[in-house]
Amino acid sequence: MSNEELPSDKGRIGEQPTDVAKELTGRQRLIAGLWPPRVTRAQLIVAVLLFVLGLGLAIQVRSNSDNSALRGARQEDLVRILDELDDRTQRLEDEKQRLDAQRAELENSSDQAEEARKQTVEKERQLGILAGTVAAHGPGITLTVNDPGDGIKADMLLDALQELRAAGAEAIEVNGVRVVAHTFFSGDGGNVKVDGRKITAPYVFKVIGKPQDLEPALNIPGGVVQTLEKEQATVHVNQADDIVVDVLRPAKRPDYARSSSS
Repeated sequence: MSNEELPSDKGRIGEQPTDVAKELTGRQRLIAGLWPPRVTRAQLIVAVLLFVLGLGLAIQVRSNSDNSALRGARQEDLVRILDELDDRTQRLEDEKQRLDAQRAELENSSDQAEEARKQTVEKERQLGILAGTVAAHGPGITLTVNDPGDGIKADMLLDALQELRAAGAEAIEVNGVRVVAHTFFSGDGGNVKVDGRKITAPYVFKVIGKPQDLEPALNIPGGVVQTLEKEQATVHVNQADDIVVDVLRPAKRPDYARSSSS
């Protein structure tokens, strides 16, 4: 009997590796089923909602903890805190109004200073034009007087100059000489001088002003044009949109006069 049992025991011993292999295979299947995890859309939505809910609860707890000091304060303390906040708000509002007023004052003073500067520059430019120390351009006329017989005298040209000034001429140049307030003509026909400088025909007046006023002033009956034509001169008056008077006179410093402003 002992010999018959031996084969049976060998058979049991030989079956153990097969069971272990089956057990290992089951674990592997279990692990394969759990990893990698398979998350459905519904599970993902639930996870997000739980996260948001937890975050909201955390914020609420923190807010409650921050306000716990005020909740535990007495009514008198709360009134005092409220009064302090009101006072601080009022002080900040007063400071804001003060700064706004200061800014407006600075802007106003800056605007006034800029306007004064602009007026000063414009006044300087106007005086420079009248004094002949700066160039000028603008609408006006050109008066050309040809004198083939040398019959034009200095006083006739001076009359033409005065007529142009009366008609509103603002800047005048005669044969390369800038006309200013103290300009004078001298000499007889063929030997005319402007401010001591000899000029020869044709006499060309470049005049800046309103052309519609300047030309009629020269052509009035018995006026400048007719007087010059009586001396066998030919006169041409041409209007232009832009006349350039760029001959300058040096600025002369007065010897005795001084400004009366302090």
